[in-house]
Amino acid sequence: NLDIKPGEMVVLLGGSGCGKSTALRSLAGLEDIQGGRIMVGGQDVTGVPVNKREMAMVFQAYSLFPHMTALENVEFGLEVRGMGKAERRKIAMEQLELVGLADQAKKYTQQMSGGQQQRVALARALAVKPRVLLLDEPLSALDAKVRVQLRDQIRRIQLTTGTTTVFVTHDQEEALAVADRIGVMNKGKIEQIAAPQNLYQRPATEYVATFIGDEAVVFGQRVPLLAGSAKGDSVAVLVRPENLTLALAGSSDSHVGERARVEVIHFLGSLVRVDTVITSGEYQRWN
Repeated sequence: NLDIKPGEMVVLLGGSGCGKSTALRSLAGLEDIQGGRIMVGGQDVTGVPVNKREMAMVFQAYSLFPHMTALENVEFGLEVRGMGKAERRKIAMEQLELVGLADQAKKYTQQMSGGQQQRVALARALAVKPRVLLLDEPLSALDAKVRVQLRDQIRRIQLTTGTTTVFVTHDQEEALAVADRIGVMNKGKIEQIAAPQNLYQRPATEYVATFIGDEAVVFGQRVPLLAGSAKGDSVAVLVRPENLTLALAGSSDSHVGERARVEVIHFLGSLVRVDTVITSGEYQRWN
């Protein structure tokens, strides 16, 4: 079960094969469902054809028409709906301006960069004023810098338009940056859905804890269990790496713990990742 509020941005997050894209395609009407119902604004749309659901989908592969200009691509959905040329051109230009491409309106899409093409696809989806916008890993084909820029732009546009949005991704940073709520999926089910901060700080299951953020298992330290944690002969202790400090054994700053051998140090700009092997032989990763 999943209930999405009007104007909310919900991100479905999970690894390959968890069912997130299937869930999105089911919402769009591109997949038949074997049980349950899909309701939009109190209306049952389970058996309603794709073009009657008042939804729009942006795909990973853009799916633009190469023989059309950016403006013509954005106009396409409005033309199919029978809108007159002057009105649809006005709306299409407004959407291109919204995504920052008004000056590229007359360019053919194959003359544009990947980031520009994805913005055209977003403008085309928004032009038909969908009740629900569906984004299927829209940034995964882009390079890192463009990806971050477009991610932030999509969030700003979604907040500006107030469009109810479901965003699918396997990238946890992407999910944390744009979502009102994140639903972590595993084997076709949502294990937990919550605001990004709550999900990060209070994961409901071990899978959610290990999927959101890096994992570190701490030896030699008392770590209080979260309320509701199962108490038994053994427990899994998951600690966020930013809450840890590395110190030389025997130094005044060091605490009782496990000895470890540093294997590799990775400089990652804003942080350094240290891969170590603990005395017990277990491999650990610390940030």
